[in-house]
Amino acid sequence: MVGVFQSVSAATIIRGRQDHFDHLIAGLAAQRVAPDELVVAHMQPEPPALNRSLSFPVRFCKVEGDELPLAAARNAAAMKASGDILAFLDVDCIADPDFVRRAAETTSLAVNGVFLPEVRYLPAHRSGWLKKSGLPDYEKLCELGQRHPAKPALAGIDSAPIADHGELWGLAFIMKRSAWFAAGGMDDAYFGYGAEETDFGQRLRTAGLSLYWLGGTVAFHQHHAVHKPPLQHFESILRNAALFRDRWGEWCMDYWLEAFENAGYIERTGDRIECLRKPSDAEIAAARQPDDVRFS
Repeated sequence: MVGVFQSVSAATIIRGRQDHFDHLIAGLAAQRVAPDELVVAHMQPEPPALNRSLSFPVRFCKVEGDELPLAAARNAAAMKASGDILAFLDVDCIADPDFVRRAAETTSLAVNGVFLPEVRYLPAHRSGWLKKSGLPDYEKLCELGQRHPAKPALAGIDSAPIADHGELWGLAFIMKRSAWFAAGGMDDAYFGYGAEETDFGQRLRTAGLSLYWLGGTVAFHQHHAVHKPPLQHFESILRNAALFRDRWGEWCMDYWLEAFENAGYIERTGDRIECLRKPSDAEIAAARQPDDVRFS
């Protein structure tokens, strides 16, 4: 435990991906400083199976919604949590052993900061990731993990300010629970894939909350299929991009919208997106990248 004034609630959201969840649990079981709890917001009828015993409680909450209610699920997790600090990890992440310890230290770095740890992407194959004990083989994960080329290396860095709130990354972030509510949480008008994190970054900026890179810990991202562009999320991207434009007067996910425009799927005029045609099943399948592609 990390103490009454800096208790840490690890939090994740899930639909399917039981194998990813098992690895996330293994990473939390390996923490040098255990979280005070894990909160799991499940967007499915039943909670995921908990396939090992843990030294901390796991609390579940169910979130309804046919399309992925990602913002609503994170809000539900924050509401369910009891810790002073929220340490969000996507279900496809494995925390290194110092993740919770570094989360507990963030309030000494910036009282109302929002902290983003380094993320390293793992390959598709999973052999050798766990030791016989069932805990992660971090030497192997460090050997295999690749940093996203658009993100900075954080080795040797305690923390560093981030000027652009658009950098907020939902894969892994840490903040005080009180700061979450000061920003109003996430806007659950976003559902399906895309934009809820970028919108939350704008909410943080408006609330006067600063972003920081956090060194001294890594979240290892487990592989899943990558589509370029993400045509499988075509309709939700259009809907959520239009909502973001209405909220903030600018486009988000612009690189994806440009790809859709270039392919002749949409046309943007001022504040409007016109859908010219939807991608076919064959086009969606063709956008899927080989398994050696780790990030978009």
